[in-house]
Amino acid sequence: MIKNDIFETTISDLTNEGEGVGKGDDGFTFFIHGAIPGDRVKASVTKLKKTYGYARIVEILEPSRDRVMPICPVAGKCGGCSLLHMSYESELRFKENKVKAAIERIGGFPEGSFEFEPIIGFFSNEHLNVPSSAKSESENSNTHPNTSRPIHYRNKAQFPVGKDSDGNIVTGFYAGRSHRIIPIEDCMIEHEVTGEILLAVKAYMEKNHVTSYDETTGRGLIRHVMVRVGFATGEVGVCLVINGDKVPAQDELISEIKKAICLTSLSLNINKENTNVIMGRKLITIFGNDYITDEINGIKFHISPMSFYQVNHTGVEKLYGKALEFSGLTGTETVWDLYCGIGTISLFLAKKAKKVYGVEIVPEAIENAKENALLNGFTNVDFEVGAAEDIAPKLPKPDVIVVDPPRKGCDEKLLQTILKYEPEKIVYVSCDPATLARDLKILCENRSFKLEKVQPVDMFSGSVHVETVCLLSKGDVKS
Repeated sequence: MIKNDIFETTISDLTNEGEGVGKGDDGFTFFIHGAIPGDRVKASVTKLKKTYGYARIVEILEPSRDRVMPICPVAGKCGGCSLLHMSYESELRFKENKVKAAIERIGGFPEGSFEFEPIIGFFSNEHLNVPSSAKSESENSNTHPNTSRPIHYRNKAQFPVGKDSDGNIVTGFYAGRSHRIIPIEDCMIEHEVTGEILLAVKAYMEKNHVTSYDETTGRGLIRHVMVRVGFATGEVGVCLVINGDKVPAQDELISEIKKAICLTSLSLNINKENTNVIMGRKLITIFGNDYITDEINGIKFHISPMSFYQVNHTGVEKLYGKALEFSGLTGTETVWDLYCGIGTISLFLAKKAKKVYGVEIVPEAIENAKENALLNGFTNVDFEVGAAEDIAPKLPKPDVIVVDPPRKGCDEKLLQTILKYEPEKIVYVSCDPATLARDLKILCENRSFKLEKVQPVDMFSGSVHVETVCLLSKGDVKS
């Protein structure tokens, strides 16, 4: 087959990135964006490699029983959500299988050698077999009226700012595999308030002739608009990432946003670098607090624009609640919380532990973590700034270690440190099944630890991403 050839195929599987898998007329494998298992499609070849190719859908001949009408008008164009054309139930099944397959294939753990718990969905009583009619009225209020899919669940959004072909200011999200902005003012997964903020920022820019950043020339002022919302408190923080040191008509910017929403914090992040990294290092608060406050399970958190904080408020209660359950704390344990961020898991653990030590490489996050401990009256938590693999050896010997690393997983040096200190339990919270499986394999080699339980949790409805909590216990440790 050659480029632009047309063929028909039935989709048999999904890749980890959410692309449909089908076969050409000669049995050649193709990855087809937007196709899902059960679809019968007519497709056109877009790219060929030695052992596989890519294709696009020309026509859906027979839709899968799991296919639904996307709730977003730019689904398929915007690079933010890749599974809105799947029913939520089938999306959960895909994510559950993704985690299980990674641990068995990459990690090398035989099926049945560990307890695999059904994925926890957005709704508190939802696993794969709960119909939408069984959900409570309050839970259904978080879904689109024509589907059981959760909407407006994200508490953080980052919107690039640019111009369209007519020179008009646009905000939105990048199209997949590009830096072309798809204009969006009412995202179905972001909190509803974000649309009002984007309109206010654009109104301010147009009125005061403020330019948007141009990646090609490196000129223009406004690069991104970041919004954070405290779901439990209603507080709203806005941060403009700028290619400069200040904004013109600052009071008008404040006024325009305050007319649209009840504003808690407005800050400027200075980023003059020619880079794809969104945030720079310098932050200036020009209105209100340096942070917003949110609350999870009775614990309050101060969240600055630079701090990591889970984007799904409903999901994080389940995720961290499961981490606390797996830790099995009785009040006598010393716990390490590595990659602790602003102390969210640390403070959950501190409710039940004798002592918790949180470690995080981002100084601003540790400042927030210390504030959060004081804010909630915790005296049994200490926080340290630095790479977890460098700080951990200086801490008292742990009974339990909790890790929640970035997508790349744990540093190998840190894994060796964990093995050296031989805690009774390890609770591993992961946002990437592949790196999770790789690290579990290292931790369980030579029967150092035993993988006991695996719990997937859906935090990112509409996308391929899934969180997982794992429990490991000490095995037969070789001297």
